[in-house]
Amino acid sequence: MFPRYLRSAAAAALISATLAAAAACAPTSGSPPPPVSRPQITPMTDISAGCGGNSSEVEEAFAPPRYVYAEWIGCGGIGFARSTDSGEHFGAAMTVPGSEGPSWDPAITVGAGGTVYAAFMHASGRAATRSSYPVVAVSGDHGASFTQVHQDRPPAPGNWGDRDFIAAGRGDQLFLTWDYGPSYGAVTTRCARGGSCSYSHGDLNAVIQASGNGGTTWGPIIHLEPGYPLGGGYGAPLVVAPGGRVDVLYNSHPTDPGTGLLHPGYEYFTSSPQGTRWPAAPRQLWPGNGTLSLAEWWIDGDISTDTAGHLYVTWDTQTAAGDIGWLSYSEDGGRTWSAPLRVTPDTDHAPHIVESAGSRLRSS
Repeated sequence: MFPRYLRSAAAAALISATLAAAAACAPTSGSPPPPVSRPQITPMTDISAGCGGNSSEVEEAFAPPRYVYAEWIGCGGIGFARSTDSGEHFGAAMTVPGSEGPSWDPAITVGAGGTVYAAFMHASGRAATRSSYPVVAVSGDHGASFTQVHQDRPPAPGNWGDRDFIAAGRGDQLFLTWDYGPSYGAVTTRCARGGSCSYSHGDLNAVIQASGNGGTTWGPIIHLEPGYPLGGGYGAPLVVAPGGRVDVLYNSHPTDPGTGLLHPGYEYFTSSPQGTRWPAAPRQLWPGNGTLSLAEWWIDGDISTDTAGHLYVTWDTQTAAGDIGWLSYSEDGGRTWSAPLRVTPDTDHAPHIVESAGSRLRSS
């Protein structure tokens, strides 16, 4: 929900980590292994300097040979800056076209040909005609400018919409997940003092759309969990495998069909070979390790992959013992998952928003 960004006034900043190249060949018999280079952490860089107002929720993307892109809430809408030297320096921040006004939840990806897609949520209209929907700005010159802006409007006005994620497939193929509900008025939010927001009632649904022309047009809204329009799903990060498989992780809360009241929920994983047909029964991940409470923050849950195609998912649960962050991985495309590993050693009740990043595997 877009008002939450007003809670943060910190400048958008990045820290660049440069990793020196390491030898990839196997050592000869009896010789010591090659040294492992350590990341070199540079000083923090303020990339939102010159943009007025708040700056928050920065998202990043990398593209060869040395491009780093950053997108955040700020600059009078959605801010953007790019680096051409692996994050050592950034150019002047700009406002992403089409984002002026009520815009929130940035998401960014880079296509195989180097095209940059800067997505975000946007709201327009008033009262019963108010709609919230994703917008995608397109840059064909490595982020120097954005010459196309595509609005992904819902079928009818008056809807609720939130948190988008975007990922590029092959060619001009894009996949976009977002939180969608037919009725804005049915959604009730609850916001923690000094924290973020969550939901107590509503027609929440994790949905996905596909585009085959770089976001110019989008296919139908497909709900990822059963029970639409009271599926209870939201927050659906995704990854696209080189072969075209699309993998999604999302939160889901059972929803009372009479009152719209949400109940403690779980993380779910679902996968599609082409990103257009989805299983009727997504996989519930480790329900025995605790539930997602109604106070669960909107940003919980993450999915990533490495160069070998292994999948990694993270989330946190709330139990009487406290809030616990978890990691689980799959080596077979999500068919089976490892027992969850606890990654937060403390025992308090503060939210543990855990994220993951797969790396390039090093041969030996």
